[in-house]
Amino acid sequence: MIKTDVIDQIAHELYEAEKTQTTVGKFVDRYPELDADLAYQVQDRLIDLKCKEEKTRIVGRKLGLTSKAKQQMIGVHEPSYGVLLESMQLMEGEPISISPFIHAKVEPEIAFVFHKEVRGPHVTVAEILAATAYIAPALEIIDSRFEKFNFTLADAIADNSSSSRFIIGERFYKPDEVDLRLMGMVFKRNGEVIETGAGAAVMGHPARAIAWMANKLRKTGQSIKAGEVVLSGAISASATIAPGDYFSASFDGIGSIEAKFTE
Repeated sequence: MIKTDVIDQIAHELYEAEKTQTTVGKFVDRYPELDADLAYQVQDRLIDLKCKEEKTRIVGRKLGLTSKAKQQMIGVHEPSYGVLLESMQLMEGEPISISPFIHAKVEPEIAFVFHKEVRGPHVTVAEILAATAYIAPALEIIDSRFEKFNFTLADAIADNSSSSRFIIGERFYKPDEVDLRLMGMVFKRNGEVIETGAGAAVMGHPARAIAWMANKLRKTGQSIKAGEVVLSGAISASATIAPGDYFSASFDGIGSIEAKFTE
C-alpha cells in the first residue's frame, strides 16, 4: 500500500513539473502498486496543493478517455475524470500563449453547467439532463506532464487527467433543445477540417459519461455540485497546438467556439 508521504511526493512532483514545464517518468514504474483508486488520492492532493499555492478554487470537473479508440490507444477499459479550477478558465477571443505548456493539445467538448447537486451511486442519463441548467460548446487544452505523452491510466489520473485550461462558449442552451447523442461537430485548424464527430462518440451520449463520473465520485464522498461546470469528454481526437494556430469547433444546434494560439 502506498503511504501518505508517497502520495504527497507524487503530487509535489507533478505540481513542480507543470510549474517548470518539465516532464516526469511514469510513476507506475516506481510504484507498481499505484492503481486508479490511489491515483485519485494523488489527484485530490495535487488539487489541494494548487488551490493553496495558486489561491484558486474548484469550479467543476472534466471527463477523459471517454472514447473507445482512446481507451484502446493507452490500453484501458474505463474513462477518467479530473478537476477544473478557476485559474484554468480562459476567455474566448483572447490570444492564448502556449509558453506555459509542455506539449499542449486541444479537444472539442460539450460543457454542462449544473443547477443542482448530483450525487451517486445510481445516477442516470435522465438525471444528469434534469440537473443541467444549460450546455455550451467548449474547448479543452490538455497537457500531460509525462515524457512523450506516455502514461498509464493511473498516471493520467494522478496528473489530474491531463487537465490544463478550458474555454466555454458565451451562448448557452437548454439540454432539451438538441439531441446531444446525434449532435454533429466539425473541428478545424486554420480553416481546414481536421476532425468530425457526434455526441455519441462520448460513451454513446455525453450525459452518460457524466453519470459514470457522478457514480464514481460517490466512492470518495464527492459529488457534482450546483453551479459547477463539467466537460463531458472529447468528441474527436485531440490536435497538437503550434504557435499561430487557430482552432474552431462548430456544433449542430449550439453554435461554435474558437481559439487563437501564440508563442
